[in-house]
Amino acid sequence: MFATVDAELAGFARAWLDRLALERRFAPRTVAAYGRDLDGFFSFLARHLGGPADVRALGALAPRDLRAWLAERQRRGYARSSTMRAMAAVRGFFRFLERQGVEASAAVRAIRLGGLRRMLPRALAPEEAERLLAAAAVPERALWVAARDRALLALLWGAGLRIGEALALTRAAVGAEPAALRELRVRGKGGRTRLVPILPEVAGALAEYVAACPWPLPPEGPLFRGVRGGPLQAGVVQALVRRLRIALGLPETATPHALRHSFATHLLSAGADLRAIQELLGHRSLSTTQRYTAVDASRLLALYNAFHPRAVESDPQRQDCGAEPPPLRPGVSD
Repeated sequence: MFATVDAELAGFARAWLDRLALERRFAPRTVAAYGRDLDGFFSFLARHLGGPADVRALGALAPRDLRAWLAERQRRGYARSSTMRAMAAVRGFFRFLERQGVEASAAVRAIRLGGLRRMLPRALAPEEAERLLAAAAVPERALWVAARDRALLALLWGAGLRIGEALALTRAAVGAEPAALRELRVRGKGGRTRLVPILPEVAGALAEYVAACPWPLPPEGPLFRGVRGGPLQAGVVQALVRRLRIALGLPETATPHALRHSFATHLLSAGADLRAIQELLGHRSLSTTQRYTAVDASRLLALYNAFHPRAVESDPQRQDCGAEPPPLRPGVSD
């Protein structure tokens, strides 16, 4: 990596990535993605400038040079979201250089990509999540593997964990008696920890898996194991959910991360406080959690149309029906 720049600039780039990982506690995958983005930018500069870039070349960049880089990404078919991330990486690196006392071009601050429409979380309906967990409990091979898969998916939906957070759990995290587990300490993004309540059903699934697992589970070792005894990999879980959603006829949006989104959306539907959901998910900013209010907007509108008298009066198709509105699901607050 960084083979297309001189040694001094490559050293600055590696120092910046180290800072992201060690000081700002970025996730390893995020640091790796930023490194690839920056390396790609350097490779473009080598072609664009006719030779390896150095610190002086970065200081002399003009807006047209940055636009040429963006145009090349567009020609190569990069997604807009990918280019937004790459631009964030380049801007972050330039700010780092300035803090190190290195003169960096201000051209990068002059480039604007415009807003990127933020995708709404893709949640499953409660009955879809139930079907997914039930299907995971049906053994395809060993019984303990089915118990593991159900316990893991139950954590994602029942506790709102990210897949990486669940796979990072140690055996000690669930206690000597997993069936009695009532809260779980989770280490999330940026090294932040949070306490998540555990439902008895989820605790029961964890206890069943721990009892059935044929591999030793030392306290500080990984809780979830692969079929050969090593740490379970995220790709295995993603492949499992992909097989299950095809078999069950669920949409392509049914992914392991969709279970976390479902956790938040279902809590919001039941009247949970947005601040409480923020704490349970481990979001740094409430604005991130507020996305779920948009997900639930269609359901809220349906409830309004079903129950508000003015809604009945203003809808000609419903004025003559006289039928009772559909009941609220259990647990839904008015």
